[in-house]
Amino acid sequence: MPPHTSHDVVVVGAGPAGLTAAAALHAAGLDTVCVEARDRSGGRLATTDDGLDLGATWFWDGEPLVAALARRLGVDVFEQHRAGDALAQHPTGTRRVTGNPIDVPAYRYRPGAAALTSGLAARLPAAALRLSTPVTGIRRNGDTVEVRTVAGRLDAGQIVLAIPPALAMASIDFHGGLEPEAARLAEATPVWMGGVVKVVAAYRAPFWRAAGLAGAAVSWTGPLREIHDMSGPDGTPAALFGFAPAAAAGPGFAAAVTAQLARLFGEEAAQPQALHVRDWSAERWTSPPGGHRLTDHGLFGHPLYQRPALAGRLHWASTETAPRHAGHVEGALLAGERAARAVLAAPARRPARR
Repeated sequence: MPPHTSHDVVVVGAGPAGLTAAAALHAAGLDTVCVEARDRSGGRLATTDDGLDLGATWFWDGEPLVAALARRLGVDVFEQHRAGDALAQHPTGTRRVTGNPIDVPAYRYRPGAAALTSGLAARLPAAALRLSTPVTGIRRNGDTVEVRTVAGRLDAGQIVLAIPPALAMASIDFHGGLEPEAARLAEATPVWMGGVVKVVAAYRAPFWRAAGLAGAAVSWTGPLREIHDMSGPDGTPAALFGFAPAAAAGPGFAAAVTAQLARLFGEEAAQPQALHVRDWSAERWTSPPGGHRLTDHGLFGHPLYQRPALAGRLHWASTETAPRHAGHVEGALLAGERAARAVLAAPARRPARR
């Protein structure tokens, strides 16, 4: 990348929100560049090669944007497995719960959730998506916003900030340009999944189903606090997944997880073919240091996030900023679409060309 280029819009973050905004703006004819710190697109949509989701997993009825995007991209979906009994694990023992009151009707993506962002990224010109390009600074300079990255400087008329607000405040130097109220809000807003560890245990077959179990459990002992069936259609691939608080992910965590699964589902659960552990609190480009201590989820979708910052040139667009479905993929798509509309409605979209 040249050390200094000018564009109509720079989108920061290539997760579902950022790619949604970038695709919409590109389709509208704006010179749009999407920069991503990771070496992959997707953000908190992360899928293993065998289709197991380490980030976002589900979507639900009443989330039309996700459903429409999956149809548009040709991503097959299927219903979450819920049949069978659930388990409740207490310090005094484990109780079998007739039926499955833990899981609610939901849908999954046959190839994994990352197929959504891969599909969106494929609709952008190759030069419009720049991976391994962390943003280090954003500063307004007259009619232009300067975006500093590890690869050089980008000038733009408008910025779409599609990363968690708290991460943006911790990793990007705004040179004092953000309005103080907006800066305080961003610093205090929790990061969706920023305080959890997600674990996926893959098996040869969904053996728990033969015992009449749904693969769903809640636990008051841990380390996993909730567990669900993550098997694919017809049980292939076979997997269980669960969430643990970030503080639980210390030495011996993996062994403690397999021991817990064995206590719940039997000795066969102690020997997964693979155990995938994703500590989202430790993901450099997801959560800032100490991000797991941000707990006021009432800040999600705050009215300030619906208004542009940086004198009308910066638009918030992560799932945390969505007024509805915040913390869901649907919220990310809503935020990305809203930011794109705001850019298109802005009186001055283009930077001064130099």
